[in-house]
Amino acid sequence: IETTVKQLGDRWTGIEWQMEFYMDTDVPLLKMAEEDFEALEADQLTVQGMLASRFVKQFSEEVTWWQKSLANVADVFLLVGEIQRTWSYLEPLFVGSEEVKKELPEDAKRFEGIDNNVKNELKTSWEIKNVNKSCNQTGLLKRLENIQEQLEICKKSLSDFLDGRRRQFPRYYFTSEADLL
Repeated sequence: IETTVKQLGDRWTGIEWQMEFYMDTDVPLLKMAEEDFEALEADQLTVQGMLASRFVKQFSEEVTWWQKSLANVADVFLLVGEIQRTWSYLEPLFVGSEEVKKELPEDAKRFEGIDNNVKNELKTSWEIKNVNKSCNQTGLLKRLENIQEQLEICKKSLSDFLDGRRRQFPRYYFTSEADLL
């Protein structure tokens, strides 16, 4: 158990975010290498196995810490992926479309705040580099969940607005939202 805990520490010290910039901006879109994600899943199973062992008593504090830490990494990673997808879909619509700003002023204002929060969280995580450290920042999961909720509100408002337009002009029913705008 002691050796495995040390191996976990060594492995997760070296796992860092990979990144591509969003369009022509300085906003990093974060991702993990496939082998790092597989290591996360394997390490979570290893930690579960150690917790089930009768010999864990001496190392229970460290093993429990790893369990929480890896669970946070998994939760934050999945949430960041969802947020990045939704944000990169909505960003050109709320920032680039004057019609959306005019027709949905409240949501455009809401999206401005979301936009700043998303950019700050992504840049902060990229600056930290280490996946384990960045995913275990105090309050990060709560902040990301809040961002996700706000993005969903904006997405629903946009969808409702476009559905109204489609009812007015049925020929646009099969047109994508981006093309419709």
